[in-house]
Amino acid sequence: MLDALQKLGKNFVGITQLPYDTSDEEIIELNKHGVRGLRFNVNRGGSEDIRRLDYFAKRVYELANWHTELYINSKELPAIKPIITQLPAVSIDHLGLSKEGFPHLLPLVEMGVRVKATGFGRIDFDPVEAMKNIYKVNPDALMFGTDLPSTRAKRPFRFSDIELIQEHFDDKAVKKILYQNAMEWYCK
Repeated sequence: MLDALQKLGKNFVGITQLPYDTSDEEIIELNKHGVRGLRFNVNRGGSEDIRRLDYFAKRVYELANWHTELYINSKELPAIKPIITQLPAVSIDHLGLSKEGFPHLLPLVEMGVRVKATGFGRIDFDPVEAMKNIYKVNPDALMFGTDLPSTRAKRPFRFSDIELIQEHFDDKAVKKILYQNAMEWYCK
């Protein structure tokens, strides 16, 4: 990732998974290279234990102003809502992944949690309806991404995913969803 960030330049940022005992010095060094977020892969496992979410998310925010990114099925959100609501900066991937859990996502959006408008091939509901609901609750919450390389997705990213946003939102909303919200989130 660091090699890619160096080659891509200052307009790109990285999100990483780290063990909770990563040293302050390593986090600060990663920050110098463009890393801006800490990811917890709750849905598939393989990242730090969710029980360390509170401690680790606050620690990286205090050290480097990183947000915490959660790859989580939104039906699991009630179990960790008390923690999420106390964190300084949180985003949730892939529109929360499930129709069943989507109602749990909207109250968090109202409280300032951001949502990645990504992975349309991973979700089991209409992305346009979900994005409209999120945008209505908080126009600053949605941040588009490609989800490339789309590993394990039922359907990988398509350019038509961008067209969905362009077709169903006005120009102001399109700009916010496709780049302004993310620029404000990652470059603050």
